[in-house]
Amino acid sequence: MQQQNYEEYWKLTLEYTDFNNSSFLITLKTIVQKIDVLNQVGNYIYNPTDYQDLQNEILNKIPKTSSIENQLTSTRKAINQCVKLGFINAKLQSYHHLTQQYIEAKTDRKRKTIFSKIVYNNSSFNRSVTNESNLHQLNFLINTLVENGKLSKSEIIALMLVDIENVKKGFLDKAELEYYLKIAIQSNFIDRKYNQIGYLNNILNKLDEIIFVKDELYFTEDAKRIFGEDLKLESKVRNPYLHLLYKNQLLQESEEKFNNKRVCFLEKLDYPVLIASHIKPFIESDDLEAYDPNNGLLLSRTIDSLFDLKYISFTDEGQIIFSKRLSKDVVAFWKNYKLDKNILNQQRCKYLQYHRDLLTSRDK
Repeated sequence: MQQQNYEEYWKLTLEYTDFNNSSFLITLKTIVQKIDVLNQVGNYIYNPTDYQDLQNEILNKIPKTSSIENQLTSTRKAINQCVKLGFINAKLQSYHHLTQQYIEAKTDRKRKTIFSKIVYNNSSFNRSVTNESNLHQLNFLINTLVENGKLSKSEIIALMLVDIENVKKGFLDKAELEYYLKIAIQSNFIDRKYNQIGYLNNILNKLDEIIFVKDELYFTEDAKRIFGEDLKLESKVRNPYLHLLYKNQLLQESEEKFNNKRVCFLEKLDYPVLIASHIKPFIESDDLEAYDPNNGLLLSRTIDSLFDLKYISFTDEGQIIFSKRLSKDVVAFWKNYKLDKNILNQQRCKYLQYHRDLLTSRDK
């Protein structure tokens, strides 16, 4: 295989790791104001003198903490950070249409959502004030998460070695991740690029709807389905083989009781994707309970989400119990559905009692 320089692919540096602090927001606001002034006379063409003036304007607004030489270096790094993250476009010609909203946001929570949209749509770690780049590394990472379901921190590090311009499908599969992970280990990349890795993990921790659980990155919705709604609890590792057998038993039960069909136990519809949904949450179950098919219901994605997050439960007769947190229109839509009595054996009803108690506690 031809020798490649993996050092060049994901170039990420940050001056500020807190994107809500005053220094970052002052820097960003000053850049936006400068761009507005520069564009008053028409389409702006980049001029190094304007870049120098911008640095001085920011220096005058940020508290002095070091020598002027160090301050200039930090200021350039801060400006380039705004460009790499996608708030500002290269050559100081424009800024993202949500940047102003980010600056003006009243809460950190609102800022987090806007931040997530900006960096997903417009960030490029190889971009700088003077150099354009359309390589969207964060987009590539999220697409790889979609493909694989989860990413370990080691696999995320391996992604940083990928020249995404040459990966036309826009993501890596599991085998490709393992290939780049071997390269990272062999080249001592993890130790040499410790800061860049830290910067990337910092950004990932600030994005909406993805979360690290036990050093693995998940979409939050998937993580809640696997580990339960309270993701601050210590996670429990699922045995993939035993879980597959557990789901197969539920599929077999469906075929036995619903005319050889694999259907949602509640809706009786043959969906292409069905979820083996735990009644007593997986994270709260012992090893026997975790893979007991009586501790499961075969459900559609919609019903699984409502059930897993304790918006609905079921009586021992199969009637739906609705949480007070549900809207009236949702209740009205589902109120006539019920589980068939033939799946409500004694063991399953014991698990349902546990689930009903969880729903009641959430509604208090």
